[in-house]
Parts: sequence; structure tokens; C-alpha cells
Amino acid sequence: MSGPKPKQEGSTGVITILLVDDIPEARENIKKLLAFETDFKVVGTAGTGREAVDLAKQLKPDIILTDINMPDMDGITATRLITEAVPQTAVIMMSVQNDTDYLRKAMLAGARNFLSKPIDMDELYNTIRTVYKGHEAMRRQVEMMSQVPTAVPTKAAGVEGDRPGHIIAVYSPQGGAGVTTIATNLASGLMKEGIKVLLVDADLQFGDIDVFLNLQAQSTMVDLVDNVEDLDTELFDNIVVTHNSGLKVLMGPARPEFADEVRQHPKAPAEILRKVAGNYDYIVVDTNTALDEMVLELLDLATRIILVSTTTLPSVKNTRFVLDLFDQLQYPQDKTLLTLNKVWEESQRKNATLSVEKIQDYLRRPVFAKIPVVDERIVLSAINRGVPVIASDRDTNKPLIRDLLQLADVLHNALMPAEEETPQPVKGKPQTSPISGIFGRK
Repeated sequence: MSGPKPKQEGSTGVITILLVDDIPEARENIKKLLAFETDFKVVGTAGTGREAVDLAKQLKPDIILTDINMPDMDGITATRLITEAVPQTAVIMMSVQNDTDYLRKAMLAGARNFLSKPIDMDELYNTIRTVYKGHEAMRRQVEMMSQVPTAVPTKAAGVEGDRPGHIIAVYSPQGGAGVTTIATNLASGLMKEGIKVLLVDADLQFGDIDVFLNLQAQSTMVDLVDNVEDLDTELFDNIVVTHNSGLKVLMGPARPEFADEVRQHPKAPAEILRKVAGNYDYIVVDTNTALDEMVLELLDLATRIILVSTTTLPSVKNTRFVLDLFDQLQYPQDKTLLTLNKVWEESQRKNATLSVEKIQDYLRRPVFAKIPVVDERIVLSAINRGVPVIASDRDTNKPLIRDLLQLADVLHNALMPAEEETPQPVKGKPQTSPISGIFGRK
């Protein structure tokens, strides 16, 4: 069964709605209320969370009205799965429990609004229409993406490979946020049996991956930018270096002045990765702070963006600016995974840093990962040995090692779930083309 197509602005369409409540009488009462409005159409009803997820995938309604408390799967968990699988659908949560904790959990799960039971009729109508209108951009984005080839980088002519090629860009607008540490350890943590990973140093002037991994290379990205059109597997393999862990690394320019040779071809790094993506399961890109054309091309191409912030006010402020830009570029919100680095335990937090809760409220985004403050000697010791932090100690339960490994594992489970029917509730969508006009881009 399928409902009417979403209405476009200025047209007369209907809003398709799926009702989810474990009490049949409650479903029928709400259905009767909605029947009075000619622009509403209930296309299905569900009595459990799992049934709601299945029907959402099948019917793809514009709006889902769901209760929080249900048997077998609560509404918050169901909302996470629905938001991941059917991003064009907006979820409105309903509950007799209207305290702020439930509201916060519902919003973090992806709900667009929250209604308290018993439902006020006028409030219900207004909320549905407001949420529908506010979700218009996402519906159009999904429709546009369905008309173009898959966003996962595809194999270019002359390049072999049929691996997924998920590109993960690690970015921060703030210097010293720990981007290289996170990128290096994320790439290392994603290396599992049968998984092939490439780490790319796209911090052109002052990249440190060579220092972090004690690597030297005769050839770098500079040797590829003039030959993008003729790039093949053999040429690329001759350029990349291999860490003793087996991790493949594409090095950035050997000296700061060589960065200009890459900047003269700002689209080349992204095109290189697009051509070789089919040879790797994951490509992790370490970027610099500048939002120039080259970095934006890489962010456009990325399957996920790890946006790194610290808990200081300047870092959070700049992160807000970046999130606003990503909204202008029409990135799906869950393409960007907010990661807080150098997080203090609450008992040790200083006045100069913000709490995780305040950061989430200010940025209006959930925190995907928290990486704790640790003794800098742990990181320096790993660098001196030329190994990632996660490989520097056998005790994987130590705070920094544990959290970096968990970041890699959660991301891997989200991008390559073992069982497709039970995806992990981790945010992320294929990337989208940018709008024109930002930074003069076309």
C-alpha cells in the first residue's frame, strides 16, 4: 500500500500519516480526529514499535504519530530506526509523560515534535502541518537523491575494485582539536579482518600523519594531481605507503610550499578518492581547518563527517558556524557526527569548559562520541613509537584507547551492519550535492 506523493509548495496535496499506539481505542480516536481535515490521510496503523518500523519502510508516510511506551520496542528506539531508514518521514512523539527527560530523549532520537496526552485537537492539527512544512527540505532531498546514482563513490574507468568505499572526513574548524589523532586512530580501529582501509593526509601545509605513524614517502598526493584523468590502480599503489600495521596511507605534500601545487587543482583530491574508492572499504581523510574549495569538495564526497569540537566556548561557537554552513549546503543532519574531544569528567570539569549537555542544547545536535582528557604523555609516547594510540597498550579498557576503539566500532557497525534488518541507531546518510553560491562554488 502506498500513500499519495508529498505535496509540493503551492499545490493541493494531502499529508500521509501513520498512527502508532499499542491501545486500539487510542488509535481509532486519533484517526477520527484526523478524518475531519481534508489534507490529512491515515495510510496505516501499528500497535508495536517493530510493526511501526516495518510499515514506515513500506508506506513511507509524511508523518508518523507514535506513542513512547509500547511492547517489544519503545517509541524512542523505533524513532531512531525510522529516522535512519526513512529520512523523508517526520516523527511526532506522543506520551502522557511530558517531563523534560522524555522530551530530550525523543528529540535526540530524531523526533521533530512532542505532544502530551490527552491530545488537544487544535494542537494536533497545527503540529502536523508545522512539522510537515519544516520537513519539506528533507523530503525534497531524498527525492532528488533517489533520481541520481548512489552516493557511495563508484569505480572509475580503468580502476578495479568492488568494495564499499565509505569516505569518512575528519574535520574541525579549530586548530588543536585533535583531528589527526582521531583520524589516525579511527583508520586503525576500522582495520578488521578482511577490511581494507586507506588514510589520507589532506592537511596540505602542516599535515602530521607522517610524524604520528613514523612514515616517509618518496611520492605524495602532489604526484597525483596532474594525472587524475589517467589514474589507475598501479599508479596509485606506487604512491601510497604502507604502515607496518598494514594500513595504507596517502601522504600529503612533503613541504608546506608544495601545498600550492595541490591547491591549483582543488577538485583533484576528491576526484582521486572517487576513482580509488572501490578498492577500499573505508577511506579516512584528515583535513585542515580552512573551509576552502578543496576541503569542501572532500566534505561533499564524504559518506560521513566526523566534526570534532572541544568543550571550550570558542570551539563550540565555530562548530555552530560550521553546522549552519552544512545546513546551507543541504547536508542531511545525520551525515555529520558531532564528536567532542578532550572532555573532562564532570567532577573535574573546569569553569573554562562547557558541559556536554549545554553543548548539545546550544548546537541542537546529539553528541556522537566523547573522547576524554588524558595525560598527553600517552599520545606522545604513541607518536614516538610510530603507532596509533589504540595500538600503544594491550589494555583496551583504558579511557582513551577504549573510546577511540568504540568510535571505530560504532561507525563500522553503522556503515556495514551485520544484519540489515536490525541496523544500529547511528546517524548517517549518503551525501548530497551542495547548493550553488556558497563560497562562489558551482
